[in-house]
Amino acid sequence: MLSIASPGSLVTIAGASLSVIGWIGYATSNPNLSLPTIFYGIPILLGGLALKSSELPPAQLLAPSPEAMALRDAPASQTLRKLVKDVTRWRYGQKAHLESSLEALKLWDEEAPPQLESVSELAVDGRYGLALRFRTEGVPFERWQEKQDRLGRFFDKGLEARLSQPASGELLLELLPVQPA
Repeated sequence: MLSIASPGSLVTIAGASLSVIGWIGYATSNPNLSLPTIFYGIPILLGGLALKSSELPPAQLLAPSPEAMALRDAPASQTLRKLVKDVTRWRYGQKAHLESSLEALKLWDEEAPPQLESVSELAVDGRYGLALRFRTEGVPFERWQEKQDRLGRFFDKGLEARLSQPASGELLLELLPVQPA
């Protein structure tokens, strides 16, 4: 159901509907109906198809625990909330979520880029955090480990990154505020 509700799908359906109405109006000799609907319907349909061809669906947002929901609104979690909002929306013209960030971190492979599959909100030791699950066929786990220190700081100062490899070809990146000493 998620793919039919995308903006690209809605524009495509609207353009197709207008075009069909226009052709029916043309076939029934109704120029007041056929001319405007065909005139607007075909470009809207083509625009919708262009959106569909470059569409990247949002990452799956897993249900947070009650502890994470309570910590979500803390001022320290603003950067992480923005990150969740960014990766859980439809994107157009990109190969993967966080594409520019991963390219800057040199964690990008052009043939098999890392794909963000899911995001979950965490509560760890009274801190709000995120767990990002990536499918990483093209970028080895060792390269992610080399960048681990920089990963947290890249998104915001005061964040630390934890990496784990739950399965082959998968990577779990946890972003948490640095625990006070």
